[in-house]
Amino acid sequence: MTTTTTDTAPQAIATRENRIPEQAARAMATAGGALTVVSCFLAWTWTSAFPGDLTVYGYPGGLQWLVLVGGALTTLFGLSSYGIKGLRWLTPAGADAAIKLSALAALYTTLYTVKAISTALGGLVNLEPGGFIVLIASVIAYLGARSLPFERPELDEADPEDSWWDRYKLGYRNRWAVTKAAHASGTPKPARALPASVEILIIAAVLAVGLGVFTYGVTTPYQELFIGFLITAGFGFAALQKAGLVARFTALTAKHRNVALVGAFVAAAAFPLTQTDDQYATLGVNILIFATVALGLNIVVGLTGLLDLGYVAFLGVGAYTAALVSGSPNSPFGVHLPFWAAIILGAAASMVFGVLIGAPTLRLRGDYLAIVTLGFGEIFRISMNNLDGVSGPDLTNGPNGVAGVPNVNLFGFDFGANHVFLGFTIGRFANYFLLMLLVTLIVIMVFRRSAESRIGRAWVAIREDETAAEAMGINGFRVKLIAFALGATLAGLAGAVQAHVNYTVTPDQYVFANAVPPNSAFLLAAVVLGGMGTISGPLVGGALLFMIPNKLQFLGEYQLLVFGIALVVLMRLRPEGLIPNRRNQLELHKDLEAPAVLSKAGA
Repeated sequence: MTTTTTDTAPQAIATRENRIPEQAARAMATAGGALTVVSCFLAWTWTSAFPGDLTVYGYPGGLQWLVLVGGALTTLFGLSSYGIKGLRWLTPAGADAAIKLSALAALYTTLYTVKAISTALGGLVNLEPGGFIVLIASVIAYLGARSLPFERPELDEADPEDSWWDRYKLGYRNRWAVTKAAHASGTPKPARALPASVEILIIAAVLAVGLGVFTYGVTTPYQELFIGFLITAGFGFAALQKAGLVARFTALTAKHRNVALVGAFVAAAAFPLTQTDDQYATLGVNILIFATVALGLNIVVGLTGLLDLGYVAFLGVGAYTAALVSGSPNSPFGVHLPFWAAIILGAAASMVFGVLIGAPTLRLRGDYLAIVTLGFGEIFRISMNNLDGVSGPDLTNGPNGVAGVPNVNLFGFDFGANHVFLGFTIGRFANYFLLMLLVTLIVIMVFRRSAESRIGRAWVAIREDETAAEAMGINGFRVKLIAFALGATLAGLAGAVQAHVNYTVTPDQYVFANAVPPNSAFLLAAVVLGGMGTISGPLVGGALLFMIPNKLQFLGEYQLLVFGIALVVLMRLRPEGLIPNRRNQLELHKDLEAPAVLSKAGA
């Protein structure tokens, strides 16, 4: 039976007494956020020696922009909580949690900026009045946000003797009690349905903002700005999610899935046009390669549930194959095939290796399969290292690798030369970024069509319970072998492009774990961090896990330690990943309400 709480007289009196502090807390948070925004237009230090030049009045610079974003979100969410017309759509899932997280974004970024100024310039004496004002304003906003009342209702406990139907009803009542409590403070209702054209415009606007955020993160010129970007982006995304905006955008993209896919492709294709420095274009193409390989691994790990610790070897197979047949002077074959033939051979070679490795090993499960795949990855690296004409046949030039891989020339278009398009000069790495983007689109289409097919449903069944799936007539070995071969093929496609981008393919690029991705450990972490079984999850996770180590190289030998601690904390707070599959999210969070029909595996 459910134990409900009645509105007794003392509780009613307490509610009336708490109404004034609640309004004061809401006003503190909103006013603190607004004052934080204003303080970003003041000087925070007296000298331009600190990166970003925070000495200017009337115009933000450097880390001030990030604090401004946190303060603006706090202000907007605070105003939305009052039910102001035109802003109510900002918080369809409630404002209080969003206010707290956005206030934390402003406070932590401010604290980090003040500490960085103090460390770089030698003490708090180097702060101008604007630096103290923003510190006080962000603290006021956080204290007000933290004082917003939310009392979790008393929930019922399940009886071990209850039937599954009684447990389901009990869980539904508990979830409904939590939802009522979260919306008890007069938060706005969900917005009305919009015309299809307006929804498409919203998708386009969000994708444009996403492109801007990604470009800003990639092009951060100094470490202080990148760390501030991580703080603001992390808490800001969490605030948008708690407000319900991420769920609303996800629903729009599901409704207009083809439009969202084309829009995402166009937004990504616009990235090279925003770059004038090959340094950031190089980082962009490598991020795309890593994210694409992570999406291929998602078929094996996310959909099928097979723990593959040697997946980076398939990337190496594709890269070595393409390098050996593309006219490299170090190749013993002496052939120069066109790129389209080299990429097909690279994918085919990876598929063959996937079948050869998977056929004798996929009858294993769990930890045993993980150990075997880990061994395959090390065997591949050692074999490539020994095929130098001394320890073995002269095939891969040993530790020196296959160097001198020529630029791609596809249908007369030289990817190694600069090209002018609509007044924009597109350099070598920008050309390869667009080429890799086309490969990514192919991988996305393959993943999507496979996940929604009969074989995709069989993969999910194997992942959930292999014994039950086989009892229902699914050939578990054949289904897993198809997943293994398809994942290897997609990695081979990316590897063929990687060989031409980097000019050289060496064995040390394909290890299990080191501080520089791509490697098997980072690929697996990208799938889990982004969200297993989804399309956008591994792409986002791969982008983050490639960009962060490249930007945090100043940490030196402590880089992996800090990175590992961050992953542990994130997995503790959000085990389903940044962009979770709905099924996995329901399994990891029992307090969520299950929809009548779960989304498809690849949604």
